[in-house]
Amino acid sequence: MANRAEDWFAQAKRDLEHARSAQRESCHEWACFAAQQSAEKAVKALHLSLGQEAWGHVVSRLLQELPLTVAEDLVEKAKVLDNFYVATRYANGHPEGPPFEHYGSIQSTQAIDYAGQILQFIRAEMA
Repeated sequence: MANRAEDWFAQAKRDLEHARSAQRESCHEWACFAAQQSAEKAVKALHLSLGQEAWGHVVSRLLQELPLTVAEDLVEKAKVLDNFYVATRYANGHPEGPPFEHYGSIQSTQAIDYAGQILQFIRAEMA
């Protein structure tokens, strides 16, 4: 079976671009979700490049399961992104109000920054 690591990483980069586009359109909930997806797909790409399978959507756990040293601050940033997987998309993700009312430029800027840092780490490890 062909190794699809590069395909996963290419999609991770595209998802990060989508996050930036959504932020420019003030769709901050979608920017946060796309940033989470970007990081998730990038980490899965590294798992695949190392000959491993990776399942699930918890970026922090996926990072910790890598057979290499990952800086604790990067894992902590992944934990922030983990919070954007469900609540950004579903009306019952918060006590009240639709998701778009709970996210703004602070959250989307942080999400994009953290995802970008994870992609930099993955890019270096896959090189």
